[in-house]
Amino acid sequence: MKILLIETATRVCSAAMSVDGTVTLLRECCDADAHSTRLPLFLKELTDAVRPDAVCVSSGPGSYTGLRIGVSSAKGLCYGYGIPLLSVPTLLSMAALYYAQHPEYKGLVCPMIDARRMECYTMIVDPQLAVLRDTQADVIAEGFYDMWLNNGKVTFIGDGAAKTRPLLGSNANALYDDAFTVSASGMAQLAEQRIAAGKVEDVAYFEPFYLKDFVAKKSVVHGLR
Repeated sequence: MKILLIETATRVCSAAMSVDGTVTLLRECCDADAHSTRLPLFLKELTDAVRPDAVCVSSGPGSYTGLRIGVSSAKGLCYGYGIPLLSVPTLLSMAALYYAQHPEYKGLVCPMIDARRMECYTMIVDPQLAVLRDTQADVIAEGFYDMWLNNGKVTFIGDGAAKTRPLLGSNANALYDDAFTVSASGMAQLAEQRIAAGKVEDVAYFEPFYLKDFVAKKSVVHGLR
């Protein structure tokens, strides 16, 4: 099964092609406005090289604009090729990628996406990718994860992890991987599992999981209100 993977929930713009669960092609960057400027080019390169049998998109939570672009692109490809649409929770794919990169690690993973101020989108996942605590928007405070940290190692990853370090870093069981980067490659195995189980999305009605409502900012352009 050839599955096109699209990850646009964070500042990373990433697209990959997986064949039977193995990533064979990968395109990604972190440039400003990459989701709108680079993603179409990435998708053309990948689909010119390999015709996909399905498309899997990162479903959120994360950047409102990034998610809209990713899902819209995925839907367009599914309509054009007449192929199924799959989705994978962003935080779960982050955890899957971390465990794939560190097969020796037996502790828990807490993927974190910055949701501004001291709030993060978080999830707790074990090495079998079982979700022990589902997606939440958490306001992080000292001692917040003690119930997990008191029972073993927890590795915090993602762009929300750094701001929690002053509050949790003193706990010996709190680990951080500053080198971790979100990537569409983390979706490969999860996408294979979903297509095998027949867990496909309705292309017409599927929407990203925003978790929080979008709030438009006031214009700062002189002369506009």
